[in-house]
Amino acid sequence: MPADRLLPSAEAEELVGVARDLARDVLAPRAARAEAEHDFPRETFAELGALGLLGMPYDERYGGAELPYEVYLQALEELGGAWASVAVGVSVHVMSCYPLATFGTDAQRERWLPEMLGGRLLGGYCLSEADAGSDPAAMRCLATRTDDGYRLTGSKAWVTHGGEADFYTVFARTSDDRSRGISCFLVPADAPGLSAGKPESKMGLTGSTTATIELDDVLVSADRRIGDEGQGLQIALSALDSGRLGIAAAAVGLGQSAVDHAVHYATERETFGKPIIEHQGLGFLLAEMAAAVDSARATVLDAARRRDLGRPFARQASVAKLVATDAAMRVTTDAVQVLGGAGYTTEFPLERFMREAKIMQIFEGTNQIQRMVISRHLQRDAAATALWKAA
Repeated sequence: MPADRLLPSAEAEELVGVARDLARDVLAPRAARAEAEHDFPRETFAELGALGLLGMPYDERYGGAELPYEVYLQALEELGGAWASVAVGVSVHVMSCYPLATFGTDAQRERWLPEMLGGRLLGGYCLSEADAGSDPAAMRCLATRTDDGYRLTGSKAWVTHGGEADFYTVFARTSDDRSRGISCFLVPADAPGLSAGKPESKMGLTGSTTATIELDDVLVSADRRIGDEGQGLQIALSALDSGRLGIAAAAVGLGQSAVDHAVHYATERETFGKPIIEHQGLGFLLAEMAAAVDSARATVLDAARRRDLGRPFARQASVAKLVATDAAMRVTTDAVQVLGGAGYTTEFPLERFMREAKIMQIFEGTNQIQRMVISRHLQRDAAATALWKAA
């Protein structure tokens, strides 16, 4: 059943409707086979770009739609309910465009952003390293100045679209300063010296390629540095705040789809002379599943609306990512339980949903890191309140 949405405009209703129709008619019928065959849906991203779904939150001058983030996230939720690999790919691509769209110069945006937002160029986000995942300031990938720009050397781990992307937003160290020694670069995938390792063999999201990116003396011109030298960590963390909302929205979509499948099964399957949804044990479980998804959606939209208003939203983004992905893991697990033995088979998509939900608690900052982020915000807020009272 479609989620009951409160959207701010007719244009928003139309675009979310486009996403819903595409998810139902195109993505959902393909997802199971593509995931089983590890088939990366490159053409789907081109189609999403042509429909305007990759540029929803970005400037119209560069092919975007300038719609509120709360609208983009609800369209992303629709995609997540049909095919999580596609929804995660959209979120990563939109995040890969964020540094250029937000910190790039007008000339840089005019040169590259239209093709990115139109889906002709697909992006990857290169921040994590094997020994620098939750702590990006510990990265070792180097960007050394040359006469014409920079020479990049090192490797980046867990890159979504690794080996499939047309460009990579790469963060590399330009000085020894821990927090102000990292810079951001827009690197074309065909740059000499850039290569992708063997795709990771994963538990879920097998339609989304994840690989290590190797940078072996990759020369990058100075005009491909995004923002100031040393501003990279600030750019990366700012992008992650928005990216976490994308993953949270995909998780809500996955959870909603799990609830929908479980409710449909529970109204059709009968035991002891009545549909199993009428047995209190299962009826209450389904109610808790629905409440978890509704609550997760509310936290995502609260953070998005703060972002749209230009208010601080980093803490709310971490709350949304934590709540939504934990809810998706719990709800997909319970949905398998509702179907019993049938839920454990590939005849139904719920076992796949359960496997896909797990990674959402891990990437874009593990949920343990989200708890750390939230607690630090609480500490800072408490200190600010104490100072205000003292004054």
